[in-house]
Amino acid sequence: MIRTWRLDDARQTLALGSREGRCPEVIYWGAPLPEREDLPALAGATQLDVTGGMLDENPDLSICPEAARSFPGQPGLIVRDADGTPLLPQFSLADDSQTDTGLKIVCADLVNRLTYTAEFTLDPATHVIAMTAELTSDRPLHLHWLAAPTLPGPQQADEMIDVAGRWCGEFQLNRTAWSPGIRYRENRTGRTGHEHFPGLIVPCRGATNASGEAYAFHYGWSGGHRMIAEELPDGRRQIQFGHAARMETAAATTFKTAPLYAVYSSDGLNGCAVSFQRHLRDRIVTWAKPDAPRPVHYNCWEAVYFDHNIPKLKEIATRAASLGAERFVLDDGWFGQRDDDTSSLSDWEVDPRKYPDGLGPLIDHVHEAGMSFGIWFEPEMINPDSNLHRAHPDWALGAEDQILGRQQKALNMALPQVRDFIYERIAALLTAHPVDYIKWDHNRVLPMPDAAQTRGSYALLDRLRADFPHVEIESCASGGGRIDFGILSRTQRVWLSDSNDALERLKMQHNAALFLPAAVTGSHVGPRRCHTSGRTLDIEFRAWVAAQRHMGFEMDPRELDSREEAVLREVTQWWKANRHWMYVADILRLDSADEAVVAELQLAEDGAQFVLFAGKAATSTQIVPRPLRLTRLDPSALYEVSLRNRASASHLSRGQQALKNGPVTLSGAALMHSGLTLPWSFPESMWVLEGRRL
Repeated sequence: MIRTWRLDDARQTLALGSREGRCPEVIYWGAPLPEREDLPALAGATQLDVTGGMLDENPDLSICPEAARSFPGQPGLIVRDADGTPLLPQFSLADDSQTDTGLKIVCADLVNRLTYTAEFTLDPATHVIAMTAELTSDRPLHLHWLAAPTLPGPQQADEMIDVAGRWCGEFQLNRTAWSPGIRYRENRTGRTGHEHFPGLIVPCRGATNASGEAYAFHYGWSGGHRMIAEELPDGRRQIQFGHAARMETAAATTFKTAPLYAVYSSDGLNGCAVSFQRHLRDRIVTWAKPDAPRPVHYNCWEAVYFDHNIPKLKEIATRAASLGAERFVLDDGWFGQRDDDTSSLSDWEVDPRKYPDGLGPLIDHVHEAGMSFGIWFEPEMINPDSNLHRAHPDWALGAEDQILGRQQKALNMALPQVRDFIYERIAALLTAHPVDYIKWDHNRVLPMPDAAQTRGSYALLDRLRADFPHVEIESCASGGGRIDFGILSRTQRVWLSDSNDALERLKMQHNAALFLPAAVTGSHVGPRRCHTSGRTLDIEFRAWVAAQRHMGFEMDPRELDSREEAVLREVTQWWKANRHWMYVADILRLDSADEAVVAELQLAEDGAQFVLFAGKAATSTQIVPRPLRLTRLDPSALYEVSLRNRASASHLSRGQQALKNGPVTLSGAALMHSGLTLPWSFPESMWVLEGRRL
């Protein structure tokens, strides 16, 4: 006997079944099934056979696979009693409840006195399924591992794509072939990490950016995660996500996973990407000023570093405003005795040497220039050379002889007195001055994994957000070291990378768009010679790469010559004129026939207009460009397409192409199937095409 449940939207069906009252398993997840589909018959038709060398029945690949039921792979739960005795749960269905968009399953193990609860919520607009698992007990237990509800991996997939990276090189995609055994990734650094973004994409055979079936997953937690993608001996595949193992250092009676967000797409990786982009922007982020346009940023870090000089900062602010900046962010160096990165973290009081009259005169000047004011903090960190560390060395997390990171330790955010101290210092500044933005940094990994640290940081952010709802917060962790849906439920922007190298950014932004919308992704025009790569890039390329996301500047504007100023003003004005619709546009990665070209289409919510960015990251192997096919247009509609920056064509581009002489009008079908052939260009350059539906 099997009992079944299903959740449906226009894109997909998720169906679960419980055999003989056991913990349910996913029996189907994919393209929509008819309402009349006989789910028990479906479960029977897809059941595996049994042959020699196997058990007489295949153990269930349930939403919490159980070792006690002879499951041959990684279990969904590893737990010990208070005295250290391992428990081997056997769950039975105890209760369930369902709505049109939600399903709650409760399973019980009466012998071990455990309750397992799984919840599934399907958003019919974004097509994202959010799911959590919770374990409760009548006495404290020690948790080693609890997976969010386990999902089957598709049999039609040959490979999986997960996300790695490094400082200044985040969002690098890894492709790994499915094979018997485990693809196991675990981040034990205590923050999301440059190296281990908690995401996975499983494209089915033949899937591209724009076509084919794909499944995608994201674990919304900032404290380190574990991912298991396993092919069992019988060929079935399972995907598990949860907190990194042994993150719960204390015994407890309740443990709960963060949400696992899952997406099925029938139109390639873009279907997954658009779902995540929309869900993050419209369901997870809480905007400080939801009706205000995203302001053009200016951050002073790469202009002055720790050398804070009020006349210099005022001059820089004036120039930034003249270029189009609308928000001025004062970065590291304004507090304590902070002349380098060796001291004063946690001493969040204005340095009277640099600001003898406080921050007020600089803030007044910024406002007079027409910009709002933001400021940098690194609240979770402490330098040994600081007043707070001398007063409270016990507030630092980890051993006294630990290895430092950027000359600093982490504060123990699980301690209420630590959170109160930080809150009071930040609140005092926010109360005394009209600050509308915090750049919240996190420049080292933790000395040990501890889920309580993440929960403490969340609690501090939640308290500040409640008391200062008008203040926007950016999540920065040496760049992209803490980017996930958990931190973004408390912040409104991420600093994708500390690299302002536009060539590196072009690729990072392209890959990050699989999960992140433009509205939250900060991208700045860096110095002429990049401080992290040493590469020198033209201002036009730097400006257009920044204009692909939430645009800003981060260089000394006094270095710009007259041409560079003119180009930057022009691109900034273009971005301001288009940000109202680009804020809610879908970022669609294009399948470029030329590996040197990184291209994306940003399509308006109503489909009435688009902008195509085609960045050339290297020298092409062929002599002239190959056609670039667009996606998700109305095939029967006509579109007028123009090359925004056609005046930038090199003298080596000698042909008489229509795009170089004015707009062209083509059907959506032609643009998607034949495509557009762009003019020849040098590497490290960008073509920008604007389209509108007639």
